Amino acid sequence: MRIAVLMGGKSREREVSLKSGKAVTAALLRKGYEAIPVDAAEDVPGRLKEIHPDLVFIALHGRYGEDGTIQGLLEIMGLPYTGSGVACSAICMDKVLTKKLLIYEGIPTAPFTVIDKDDYFKTSKAVHEQVINDLGLPVVIKPATQGSSIGTSIIREEAALGAAIVEALTMSEQAVAERFVDGVEVTASVMGNNEPVALPLIEIVPAQGFYDYEAKYTPGGSAHIIPARISDEVTDRVKSIARHIYRSFNCRGFSRIDFIIDSSEQPWVLEVNTIPGMTDLSLFPDAASHYGIGYDDLVEEIVKLAVEFWDLKV
Repeated sequence: MRIAVLMGGKSREREVSLKSGKAVTAALLRKGYEAIPVDAAEDVPGRLKEIHPDLVFIALHGRYGEDGTIQGLLEIMGLPYTGSGVACSAICMDKVLTKKLLIYEGIPTAPFTVIDKDDYFKTSKAVHEQVINDLGLPVVIKPATQGSSIGTSIIREEAALGAAIVEALTMSEQAVAERFVDGVEVTASVMGNNEPVALPLIEIVPAQGFYDYEAKYTPGGSAHIIPARISDEVTDRVKSIARHIYRSFNCRGFSRIDFIIDSSEQPWVLEVNTIPGMTDLSLFPDAASHYGIGYDDLVEEIVKLAVEFWDLKV
């Protein structure tokens, strides 16, 4: 079976994607597949026409890879691929749409305000007042369409609010201001198609500050504690919510859903990642390992789930 592994690309997460893609390619080769790496910053349609793969393994993170755009291209080209489809990918990459759908599904997510770029630069003072009045301090500011906590800030003083919003709006047409929830951060890795399985929960403890880009991808930047130090009851609830989100958002293959558990043991959903990192520091392979699935077997299972969904004859 010939598999093209898409990696790299043009997003701010390019370097991490290259690491994920190289690790995936090596695993596929060890499993006996004909795996061919493709940098998505190149002429993707041209390269894929040359390779003529049976399946495309998407190891892209962030914009132009995790947001439905590459999935749409592959659909047009008639090429089956791993992971979630166009609509699911686009929704999960957009934090505004994600939060609106979570609310529709009755799933707890922190109160928030949407900040539009045009509106902000016309009435920044009014926006600041609204954010403080509605959400208080501390408050979390995020670009709507970035991953890996890029551009995310926790603001504890009103004087720092403007700079954080401006930074977020340089990366996205909208920013999200979200009430800060203090608590234990856990992540639920989910795998499957119609009958998803939630893997062991991981508690994330950053070495300093919060779980930002540096903490995620720097050795020693954070600790992964498995199982998470929460009660069995809360563990079951988080896994149940994660499976509910996975099905209602129409995820497939694999995804990772991030939560904060507050002091009253209430889980709050932070975001949904449709293409979790696959590096040696990544959370999804760590959860799979504690479930009894080694890295190479995990990569092959993601391939098998794609084969199942697309009904490929291999």
